[in-house]
Amino acid sequence: MAKIHPTAIVDQRAKLAETVDVGPYTFIGPDVSIDEGTIIGANCVIDGSTKIGKNCRIFTGAVVGSIPQDLKFKGEKTFLEIGDHNIIREYVTINLGTKATGKTIIGNHNLIMAYSHIAHDCRLGNGIIIANVGTLAGHVTVEDKAVIGGMVAIHQFVRVGTLAIIGGCSKVIQDIPPYSTCDGHPARFYGLNVVGLRRAGIRLEVRNALKTATKILFQSGLSLSHALEEIEKKVPLYAEIKHLIDFIKNSRRGVCR
Repeated sequence: MAKIHPTAIVDQRAKLAETVDVGPYTFIGPDVSIDEGTIIGANCVIDGSTKIGKNCRIFTGAVVGSIPQDLKFKGEKTFLEIGDHNIIREYVTINLGTKATGKTIIGNHNLIMAYSHIAHDCRLGNGIIIANVGTLAGHVTVEDKAVIGGMVAIHQFVRVGTLAIIGGCSKVIQDIPPYSTCDGHPARFYGLNVVGLRRAGIRLEVRNALKTATKILFQSGLSLSHALEEIEKKVPLYAEIKHLIDFIKNSRRGVCR
């Protein structure tokens, strides 16, 4: 049996692994599934068709699996999937998906700090940090190992690239390129995330190639399409360079520059 505090309300239809720990005054709804080793703190609400993986930690007052804040939502069955080893701090809110994609998805080993909000249909990868009061609108995609500063607000459908870092209190209305440092109202590109690249073990020759590529993109005065052509001609096409090119080519909202 899971360890459930006597004051908690856990629907009999919920599926809790034996080593799950549920704190006082927490509510867990009927369509919730929680895997081994996950700890749910006090006064949490875990509801909706929500699946939570192994060894997660959810702190006081978090609301996970609530219905979307989307006027088009009409009660259809949608889902939230949270992977393993995630830390969800105090009073975080995470919504179910809508019929547009059906799911909100959060990967593994993410740290989501207090009062952050992850809206419907967001897609988060692995190893991400969202600092306090980070706010993600619907359909936001965040790639692996990105860092989102405190009180950052991200517009719907924006993508944040892998190993990017966004300064606190930024207003993000366009895609944040992979490997970049961005900040401001609206967020602007300031350079490579050099520290993040080093910590991630990206080789020196790849870092140098990324430096050349970003100079062509953001300092040459070329249009994005022409800048990408120049990169493909002049820069070694390491996997990271290819990812940067593909990310920009697939942008829907444009890329911050």
